Amino acid sequence: MTSLVVGDDGLARCAWAGSTPDYTAYHDAEWGQQVRGERALFERITLEAFQSGLSWLTILRKREAFRTAFAGFDADVVARFDDDDVARLMADAAIVRNHAKIRAAVTNARAVVDLRADGGLDALVWAYQPARRPRRLPALSDVPAVTPESTALSKALKRKGFVFVGPTTAYAAMQACGLVDDHVEGCHVTAA
Repeated sequence: MTSLVVGDDGLARCAWAGSTPDYTAYHDAEWGQQVRGERALFERITLEAFQSGLSWLTILRKREAFRTAFAGFDADVVARFDDDDVARLMADAAIVRNHAKIRAAVTNARAVVDLRADGGLDALVWAYQPARRPRRLPALSDVPAVTPESTALSKALKRKGFVFVGPTTAYAAMQACGLVDDHVEGCHVTAA
């Protein structure tokens, strides 16, 4: 499999980005760009947890419904969700209806709120940014699924009360939030 694909616009992209317009837009505008702030990071961590075992395209296409269902990822609001809210979300066909993942989102919202006393989610997540690679990886097959930094971030989040944030999920969040640049060599996107 080639690691790059050239779109109708003549731009070279990471090959996964060429399969659908949704992926192309996400790849070009968001993936690998720096994400800062509690709400934005809480959203990405939550969506990466929901993606576990599923296609990212499924989550991407349901993202607006997730934003509605989870109060725009306002941690204060989600932290107050109770059993009735969980039942409401389990009945919402517009999102992924997985009881463990919904409960994890609520648990993680409470952890986000508690984390403010220790500097906040932004400070915690960005503390695990690895040193920038001197150059991009040559092939998609060279992109790791787990790194020492994602393992450490996963452990740190779990110590702070987060759940459903294993090392692979943590690495996917690191990619999505621009802590690492996993666009392959030759890709037109300039990561932040």
